[in-house]
Amino acid sequence: MKHVEIFTDGACSGNPGPGGWGVMLRFGAHEKELSGGAADTTNNRMELSAVIAGLQALKEPCEVTLTTDSKYVCDSINKGWVYGWQKRGWIKSDKKPALNVDLWETLLPLLNKHRVTFVWVKGHDGHPENERCDRLAVAESKKF
Repeated sequence: MKHVEIFTDGACSGNPGPGGWGVMLRFGAHEKELSGGAADTTNNRMELSAVIAGLQALKEPCEVTLTTDSKYVCDSINKGWVYGWQKRGWIKSDKKPALNVDLWETLLPLLNKHRVTFVWVKGHDGHPENERCDRLAVAESKKF
């Protein structure tokens, strides 16, 4: 399997409000940037959208190190919360409905296709790739 690094970030002006996401993919010396957004969204939706876009860009199953500043995304996967929500019919342990089910249902098959390791970094802390993804996400959010 090829090893690919993916860096992601989401941004939202207001929550909800206009938002954007940014992705940077790296395979060896090759890099690719992706971005997009939505007029009325939330930060967590943009964080998830970035992860999905990055994984969807891969043309074959890969080993992926995915770096994000989203505790929501990292903890939901690394701590297994999302799998519990799914088993309970998208109900959280506090009996409230899980949010962003449509995006989680898109993401989970991608996690089965690729071997993904999620790595959390503190946002706005000088991590070069995270800062680049943030700039892409903010630029997209300003288009709305």
